[in-house]
Amino acid sequence: MLRPAAASDHFDGQRFFNPSGHNGQPVSAVPRLIATRRSRWPSHVPIVPGRPPALAGDAIAVVTFIGHASFLIQTAYGNVLTDPVYAQRASPLPFVGPRRVRQPGIRFDDLPAIGLVLLSHNHYDHCDLATLRAVRRRWHPQAVTPVGNGRLLRKAGFRGSQELDWWEETVNAPLRITLAPAQHFSARTPFDRNRALWGGFVLHLGERRVYFAGDSGYGGHFRVIRERLGPMALSLLPIGAYEPRWFMRDIHMDPAEAVQAHIDLESTRSVAMHFGTFQLTPEAIDEPERELKEARLAAGLDAESFRVLQPGESIEMRE
Repeated sequence: MLRPAAASDHFDGQRFFNPSGHNGQPVSAVPRLIATRRSRWPSHVPIVPGRPPALAGDAIAVVTFIGHASFLIQTAYGNVLTDPVYAQRASPLPFVGPRRVRQPGIRFDDLPAIGLVLLSHNHYDHCDLATLRAVRRRWHPQAVTPVGNGRLLRKAGFRGSQELDWWEETVNAPLRITLAPAQHFSARTPFDRNRALWGGFVLHLGERRVYFAGDSGYGGHFRVIRERLGPMALSLLPIGAYEPRWFMRDIHMDPAEAVQAHIDLESTRSVAMHFGTFQLTPEAIDEPERELKEARLAAGLDAESFRVLQPGESIEMRE
């Protein structure tokens, strides 16, 4: 497993951690979380999958929301998939765990040729080995991920994936990408907590930047990303899975914090993600969207500044 050569402000030589000191609740708090009353979600929310529009004219990118944290980002440098999950459950087992209530907005067979996969961390709602294997078999793309996750990509059949530490950039990739910090954690079993790093990605499209946050609690790292890499033309920010706050505050933003992250990043536009697909936490399925609208209005932002796309819906970036 590739790891930084020496301890740093987010790696102690064995495990990764958040420099902010906000490293989430201990495992002993999980029973209290499980006992929290949960809102009832519908078993199925119908959607009509679509085909992504072609990159045309003066568009420098077309970003299509597939669902949860999965986006198709079409650029002149090639097509990118973020945290691709086509699984019906966010779980290591096919018969237990959070079940998908909205199907992907693009059918897998309707995806265009994929040149690059971005994997932000190893949680099951972001890292599905069956989907990764299908992507690898069909297109043999390159992959970029934080350090420690290369083992999973190799298990899915990827060869030569790039594992980056925070602030490192890709080498010989279809486009320039910087791994940005996030405030989160990693684990796929009870025994491997924080053995792999987590992060977000900044895609450099000429002078414009697209930021995919992965999973993150709110923190000062958003301002640092802006200071080091410049303002974002488009940010893809999580708004869901935030209740109860005593447990989730360190690792998942609520909608008001996502709006503040949008402001910190000086993002021209933002798009919501990480909501309405898998019930990971107790809030109602439509609560993140309602809370986002209230937070956006309180901050004086118009509807185009921070959008909620339906699965299969796209947004264009132009020069």
